[in-house]
Amino acid sequence: MKTLLKVQASLFGANSQSSQLADRFINAWLGKNPGGRVITRDLSAENVPHLTAERFQALVSKPEERTSAQQSVLNYSDELIAELNDADAIVLAVPTYNFSVPSTLRAYFDHIARAGVTFRYTANGPEGLINGKQAYVFITRGGFLPAASDTQTAYLQQFLGFIGITDVQFVHAEGLAINEETREKSLNTARHTIAKWAPEALAA
Repeated sequence: MKTLLKVQASLFGANSQSSQLADRFINAWLGKNPGGRVITRDLSAENVPHLTAERFQALVSKPEERTSAQQSVLNYSDELIAELNDADAIVLAVPTYNFSVPSTLRAYFDHIARAGVTFRYTANGPEGLINGKQAYVFITRGGFLPAASDTQTAYLQQFLGFIGITDVQFVHAEGLAINEETREKSLNTARHTIAKWAPEALAA
């Protein structure tokens, strides 16, 4: 049974445009993967903790020196990483907040980027350890960003590649807050992109 992990980062959860685009893709994925399992990690509802010095120390402490509070932090990180490892495909629903990704998504990344677990340092540079996954990223924006100002796409591609996920596809829907006509045109373009993705890619 194939598994898909959906990580949604909008303040509006499943009602957000990024999540709705992601769900449209997920429905297509389920159509190509009968019996497939979908796990949803809602970062806004969960209120994922931001990294602090105490939480970072918990992630790097030796097992014999770890307190119960630190073990709880590690267990949370292990849970997030286990979801990634178990998934065949990862879907990220990402709105644009102040020219960047939501801080909760960065906090999520902070808890899964662990040396020796999801990546390792080598003489030739870092090497990702979460391999063989496909990622689909749905980015929504109220306005339009010129390519030179689009830090989100580069950041997400770099981070996912850092932990070993290099097969990444992006869908952008921009201008959603300008007016109804622009909003629907952009969303329809995004929907068309989802619809035309090869069935083989969805089933892979």
